[in-house]
Amino acid sequence: MVGERVKAFFNDRWLVFVASMWVQSCSGIGYLFGSISPVIKTAMGYNQRQVAMLGVAKDLGDAIGFLPGVLCEVMPIWVVLFIGVLQNFFGYGLVWLIVAHKIPELPLWLLCILIFVGTNGETYFNTGALVSSVQNFPKSRGPIVGILKGFAGLSGAILTQLYAMINFPDQSSLVFMVAVGPSIVITALMFFVRPVGGHRQARPSDHSSFLFTYSICLILAAYLLAVLLLQDLASVSQNLITVLTIVLIVLILLPIIIPTILVFFPGSRSQLEESLLTGSEKQEPSKSEQDTKEVIFSELEEEKPPEVDTLPPPERQKRIAHLQAKLYQAAAEGAVRIKRRKGPRRGEDFTLLQALVKADFWLIFISLVLASGSGLTVIDNLGQMSESLGYANTHVFVSMISIFNFLGRVAGGYFSENIVRNYAYPRPVAMAAVQIVMAFVLFFYSMGWPGAIYVLSVMIGLCYGAHWAIVPAAISELFGLKSFGALYNFLTLASPAGSLVFSGVIASGIYDYQAKQQQELTRGSNLLADDEVLTCTGNICYSLTCGIMSALCIIAFVLSLIVVYRTKRVYAQLYNKAGN
Repeated sequence: MVGERVKAFFNDRWLVFVASMWVQSCSGIGYLFGSISPVIKTAMGYNQRQVAMLGVAKDLGDAIGFLPGVLCEVMPIWVVLFIGVLQNFFGYGLVWLIVAHKIPELPLWLLCILIFVGTNGETYFNTGALVSSVQNFPKSRGPIVGILKGFAGLSGAILTQLYAMINFPDQSSLVFMVAVGPSIVITALMFFVRPVGGHRQARPSDHSSFLFTYSICLILAAYLLAVLLLQDLASVSQNLITVLTIVLIVLILLPIIIPTILVFFPGSRSQLEESLLTGSEKQEPSKSEQDTKEVIFSELEEEKPPEVDTLPPPERQKRIAHLQAKLYQAAAEGAVRIKRRKGPRRGEDFTLLQALVKADFWLIFISLVLASGSGLTVIDNLGQMSESLGYANTHVFVSMISIFNFLGRVAGGYFSENIVRNYAYPRPVAMAAVQIVMAFVLFFYSMGWPGAIYVLSVMIGLCYGAHWAIVPAAISELFGLKSFGALYNFLTLASPAGSLVFSGVIASGIYDYQAKQQQELTRGSNLLADDEVLTCTGNICYSLTCGIMSALCIIAFVLSLIVVYRTKRVYAQLYNKAGN
């Protein structure tokens, strides 16, 4: 009996989800670039444009995930995760050796390649965790994606706190920790993260389990924020930092309670749930049955009178069921010939190539380029932005944006799920809402109003994070789960595509221009010494950049509203409610 329970524990989908949360909690390596970039800039003597090129290399590495998306369909998930471990360890390990002057300096282009390779390991971690968990919980996509992406966003603050606890003697050791820490954790967890067989429908216990997980998320974010403020406002001893970090680790480990209780202390409720399952619910439908249902469903949409969509839900369901039964009977008797379509409809399974010819897919992608690219530009430059305003401890703002990035992802998954479940309204409406908030916040910073850096860190973290809970769930609804890994990884190209222009060209160009203007005012036309770095001070360094990105977020908002208009009927069909 005990042996069966142990076997059930290791095959429980909630254990997979918890292990995926732990993988994600140390896989958001890219979010530490705001802390790493000043270290590299000082050690290598780079100017801001060179640092921006490293940032673009990081963004490209964080986004180009075609290979893990394909590998997830043909190889075990642990292989995908282990490839990511090797890339992370090799890439950032060599960067640490260079920055710590353990080996001779390498040219900028080679350092860009190393950062690309190291950060690209993150795409393997993200893809393995997301694909496994979404397949295990197909009826809870919003909460699953939101929580997992949230922990990825929180990883920057977690790794920063671990770095503070270990108290390394020099700043370059932060790069060392990025190379070694995630590699150890993910190697230990990689055999737990995988799709598991058995019942995958929503259970009554799922509601309480998700509530517990959300509670842990909120406590974790509040605790990290309190620790961050304590370390910023007061002088904290090393012993207290160690205690605070141990409590943090305990909070991260707490979700293991869920699969433990569900498997070892099930009670009568769990047995009742299993007894209520019918044979059809316990078994996956065959491929031929799925194909027949999809064809009948598509024919039904063509034959259904338009006024059916305006009926109250009970009457609408009755009319649709009656029409569907007639179609099945007619097809079986040969009275009608069901047409085989050349491609799927929205709401069915698409391949990446099929999705690439759909207008909705490109509208979402371009909207992401503008809004998510702007958010990533702020994240990449936050260390320099806070330095230009005279703040010495840039880690505070990097950790702050990481914490609110986490909350944004959790909240984005939760509220967007409520929108589609309760109102059958398109999930992209939540994306439009956060984009208009981003536009206002970026405008707020560009005007130089009091407390702008704090408002920027909090709100951009929330809004940028919400994008990456809303969009993957929406894509899985509109274009299916069959090629979810490939679809998701294509969309992640949007952030670096935007950052390539916004950070690599606009932000860095304006920063260096303003720095030169300030140098000419203070020192005349004297040239910089060979070992001197261009430095800009004041709000003016990034005010114009934020003003430009504010306008771009308004354009993204309009594009998202177009997607909402185009998909209203699809969501009404998916969630069985009449569209208005």
